[in-house]
Amino acid sequence: ERHYRDMQDIEFTIQDNKLWMLQTRNGKRTAKAALKIAVDLCEEGLISKEDAICRVDAHSLDQLLHPSLDPDAPRDLVLTGLPASPGAATGEVVFNSDEAERLSQEGRKVILMRVETSPEDIHGMHAAQAIVTARGGMTSHAAVVARGMGRPCVCGAGDLKIDKDGKEFTAGGRTIKKGEIVTVDGAAGKVFFGAVATVQPELSGDFSKLMGWADAVRRMAVRANAETPHDAQVARDFGAEGIGLCRTEHMFFDADRIIAMREMILAEDAAGRKAALDKLLPMQQSDFEGLFRVMRGLPVTIRLLDPPLHEFLPHSDEEIEQVAKASGMDAEKLKDRAHKLHEFNPMLGHRGCRLGVSYPEIYEMQARAIMLAACAVAAETGDTIVPEIMIPLVAKRAELSFVKARVDAAAAAVLKETGGDIAYLVGTMIELPRAALTADEIAEDAEFFSFGTNDLTQTTFGLSRDDAASFLPDYMRRGIFERDPFVTLDIKGVGALLEIAVEKGRKARPGLKLGICGEHGGDPDSIRFVESLGLDYVSCSPYRTPIARLAAAQAKLGKK
Repeated sequence: ERHYRDMQDIEFTIQDNKLWMLQTRNGKRTAKAALKIAVDLCEEGLISKEDAICRVDAHSLDQLLHPSLDPDAPRDLVLTGLPASPGAATGEVVFNSDEAERLSQEGRKVILMRVETSPEDIHGMHAAQAIVTARGGMTSHAAVVARGMGRPCVCGAGDLKIDKDGKEFTAGGRTIKKGEIVTVDGAAGKVFFGAVATVQPELSGDFSKLMGWADAVRRMAVRANAETPHDAQVARDFGAEGIGLCRTEHMFFDADRIIAMREMILAEDAAGRKAALDKLLPMQQSDFEGLFRVMRGLPVTIRLLDPPLHEFLPHSDEEIEQVAKASGMDAEKLKDRAHKLHEFNPMLGHRGCRLGVSYPEIYEMQARAIMLAACAVAAETGDTIVPEIMIPLVAKRAELSFVKARVDAAAAAVLKETGGDIAYLVGTMIELPRAALTADEIAEDAEFFSFGTNDLTQTTFGLSRDDAASFLPDYMRRGIFERDPFVTLDIKGVGALLEIAVEKGRKARPGLKLGICGEHGGDPDSIRFVESLGLDYVSCSPYRTPIARLAAAQAKLGKK
C-alpha cells in the first residue's frame, strides 16, 4: 500500500513455511470503503488531499445518501423501468394522489403508482414513500420532483398497466392489487413484490472531512433547486450555498391556493384576474419569506410562473364536476375555459414569459410578493437579501424588456411603500436555442443567465423528455446515443450553444453571473464541462448537492 499508495488486493501462498507474494492489484471497494480509504491514506501522508478528492467517484455518493436494499435479502422482481431517483422504500400500492395523502395521514406507508404525474400530484408524491410511473424519462415531472424530495422513483416502466378503475396493476403477466406491498429500488429502476430488507445510510466523519477538502478546492458555487423551507433546509444541511431555482408554480397546487388560481384563470378581464391574484399575493409572500429566512442572506433565484395555465385546471368531465361542486364555480364555464386553453404542443405553447406578456398582472403580483418578502425578512433578521428574479422561456430580447419593465415597476412601488433598501437582480433562463444564439442582445437587459438545460436539450434535439423514454433505450443499444442526453449534457450540440451564450453574454455584459439549473447541474460529467466554460455555479436537487460539491472540486483539479 505504501508503494502503490492505494488499498491492495494481494494473492499469496505459503510453501515450506515461506511466504510467497503471487500478485497484487488495487482492490475493489464499495462507495463507503472508497471514502474511508481515501481519507485514511491522506491522513497517513501517502496521498494529498487533492488525490483523495479524485479517488472517490462522485456518482457513487448516491449510495451513501439514501437507503439501499440489503444485498443478501431475497427479492421477487415484478417490474423494471428507469432508475429516476435513488433510494429504497417499501409500502402498499396506491394509484391516486388523494388516497396516498389520506393513508399517509393515518400513518400508513404507501407507494404511489401512476401512468405519469403532473403538478396536481405533488401532495400525493409528498405523502408517498416512493413513486413509480409507466411513462416518462429521467427528466420527466415525476423524476425531477422525486429527486428534489429525495424520494425513490422508477419511471418509464413500460410493462406497467394500471386498470381504469385504479384497483390493480399488471406487469409481466402478474397482477398486483391496491393495498398489496411492494418495494421500490430507485437506484436500480426495479420494483419487487413484498417487503425487501433495506440498509440505512451512514454519513461518517470521513464524509464531512472529504467534503470540506472539496469545498476548499472548488471554484464553482453549488446551489440547490428548492421551493419549500423544508427543502431549503435540507439543501443547507447538505452544504448548498443558495437556491439556484425556485419553481413558483409548485406553490399554487395546495388546496387553499388552487381555487384562487382557477378563479384567476377563469376571469374574463384584467380586473377579475387582479382580484384573484390579490388573494394569492399574501400566500406567495409567505412562501418567499420562509425561503429567505432559511437561506439567511444566501442567494435565492426565483423563477416566475412557467407552465401553461391549463395545468392548473381539471381535465376530465368527472374532475370538472368535482371541482365545480367543491368550489362553487360553474362547471360549464370551467369546461369551456379548459377547452380553450388546450394546446397541441404545450411545451412550446403559451407558457413562460409568454404568459407574462399576455397577462402582465401575474408577474407583477409575483414580483411584488418577492420584494415584500425580502423587505420583511431583511427588517426582521438584519440579513442582506438580494433576490434574483428569473424570467423563463425568453427567446427574444424584446420579451425580456417588456416583462422586466413590469417587474422593475412592481419592485419600485414596494420599495417606496415600505421604505426598504433592497437590491435585486432580474435575469433570464437560457433554455431556447435562439436565446443562446442572441445572448449578447439578451444580456443588455439580463443581469444573470441560468441555463435551463432540460428544455434546452428538448428544443435542440427536438425531443420530448417525457416521451423519449420509449425509444431512447433503442438509440443507446444501437450506439446512436452513447448516453441519455437528459442525464449527461450533449457537449457537441447543447454544449456548443452554452459556449456561444457564455461568450456572447459576457462580451456584452462583463461580469455577467452564469449558472445552470437543469438536472445536469447534479451530473459529474456535465459539471466538468461547465467548469471549463467558467460558470459561476451549478444548481441541483438538494439530495444531489454533495455529489455536485465533489464533482465541482474534481472538475477544478482536472482543469489544472
